[in-house]
Amino acid sequence: QVQVVESGGGLVQAGGSLRLSCAASGPTFSNYAMGWFRQAPGKEREFVAAISWSGGTTVYADSVKGRFTISRDSANNTVYLQMNSLKPEDTAVYYCAARRLQAAEVTPSKYNYWGPGTRVTVSS
Repeated sequence: QVQVVESGGGLVQAGGSLRLSCAASGPTFSNYAMGWFRQAPGKEREFVAAISWSGGTTVYADSVKGRFTISRDSANNTVYLQMNSLKPEDTAVYYCAARRLQAAEVTPSKYNYWGPGTRVTVSS
């Protein structure tokens, strides 16, 4: 069983930066692909970024490409989402998810474990 918990959300002005962290528990974390998703009020959950088990493959939504960077520290069972040049439209609850397979995926249903989320608010 894998548990994931996000942290690092908060209020930031447009153009600012935040780094989200996702701490995962479980002995096989290094074998899991990880993803970040977000859900804005009144909208469906959407893909943000994903990383393969090795960290060798990363995938980004077009809306965040060039601004967000996903990375992982398997020694510390942690995944990060560095968010730069934030925009008001990035405001959402951000969720970390773990997948029992090694390949990064963009579809929420492909992930097996989810964190409770951390709220990010970007003011204009």
